[in-house]
Amino acid sequence: MSYPVKLSCLKCGQANRVPAEKLDATPKCGKCGAVLVTDKVAELNPTSLAKAAKLDDMPLLVDFWAPWCGPCRQMAPDFAKAAVALKGRARFAKVNTQDFPIVSQKNNVRGIPALILYQGGKEIARLTGARPARDIARFVQQKAKPLA
Repeated sequence: MSYPVKLSCLKCGQANRVPAEKLDATPKCGKCGAVLVTDKVAELNPTSLAKAAKLDDMPLLVDFWAPWCGPCRQMAPDFAKAAVALKGRARFAKVNTQDFPIVSQKNNVRGIPALILYQGGKEIARLTGARPARDIARFVQQKAKPLA
């Protein structure tokens, strides 16, 4: 028997429960129909970040970045590659700290790029500075708890 995995929709914020064995079957949000588990990097606002960080069982790695930050822009393709590599095992998202400075304050982000890993309603690890895709993926694999 399978257990349900709690996932918030990164588009509308709706809480969803997905059977663990269906995580690879492109589950969709029950409210808006957005794909819940994808290899794409989602853009979050303060509300969607708060819901996902509080609710999600699946690891959620969030990149706190700004458009004017050279290292942030340089790391973006590697962050996207790591998202593809860990599809079904972690979700990836970004928060623009220029648009949402209060999120940086609430999450105690002192420098960017900053990667914060959330799972099970809390922050479980963080990493600062631009990193290659393999280091980002290794960080998630070492720090996150497996779903099964």
